[in-house]
Amino acid sequence: MASMQRRLAAIIHADLADFTRLMEGSETLTVHHLKSATSDIWRPTIEAGRGRLVGIVGDAMLAEFTSTVAAVAAAIDIQERMTRFNRTLEVSERLMFRIGVHLGEVIVDEDQNIFGDGVNLAARIQAIGEPGGVAVSRAVRDITELQVDYAFVDGGEHQVKNVRRPVHIYHVRPKTVLSDTTEPLSPQPMMRFEGIDLSGQKYGFDLALDWLATRRQGAVVGRAVDQCEFVLAHRTVSRRHACLTIVEDALHVEDLGSTNGTSVNGMLACVGVPVPIHPGTRLKIGDIEFSVRLVAPQA
Repeated sequence: MASMQRRLAAIIHADLADFTRLMEGSETLTVHHLKSATSDIWRPTIEAGRGRLVGIVGDAMLAEFTSTVAAVAAAIDIQERMTRFNRTLEVSERLMFRIGVHLGEVIVDEDQNIFGDGVNLAARIQAIGEPGGVAVSRAVRDITELQVDYAFVDGGEHQVKNVRRPVHIYHVRPKTVLSDTTEPLSPQPMMRFEGIDLSGQKYGFDLALDWLATRRQGAVVGRAVDQCEFVLAHRTVSRRHACLTIVEDALHVEDLGSTNGTSVNGMLACVGVPVPIHPGTRLKIGDIEFSVRLVAPQA
């Protein structure tokens, strides 16, 4: 115990979405791509920001910085570089990381590993974030000035495992999306899901429609951190509750055989049958009722 110390750190926790599917598709190729991304993108970007790559466990990465500004800048830079890296791969092989950033106290052992609530919260925030995106805690948002091309988008409060108080997150989003020719493209249209359960607890997440359109398998909503793109830590939500997909250019929800059901505008959805969702739709997942609205892109 005497060799351990505590310090305040900006913590990055990252995890690879769909890791199990990627490994089942081609284990050797996935490991090769993951190693390339680590050596060519993650490690040099973190070091350039004067951070420290603490450890890599399978598809998860942990890093610490002395500055939240440097941590968020590194996270943005990593995702931008990963976008370019993924363009060289087949769609089914692409590595989509979720990145969570939190400012908190960590415990440092004699081997310079870090532990504690700060690390745990960074992991929870990462799990709520979007594949290919960056999500941060309120503590990070409150003291960090973003690069001019980016903005914080309120992701709402979330109840997460082993944390008593709700965790308020913010997504880091580009104000504009630039092509390789540097000509501005339209920002991604975003559907926002804002929900509340029977006790008044708020939940929410944002869905990038252009991103979802590239995913033939859709995006799963549920309670299981390791199996879902959007995590709802609520006892009435099944581990894999529902799936959001784009069908014929329209957003749909499909119940995955959940225990407490999925309903759209008060009508219970049949298991395995996609039901269309539009702005203004009332979507109920377990005991959480969401209102759905289209978010105007920021220019």
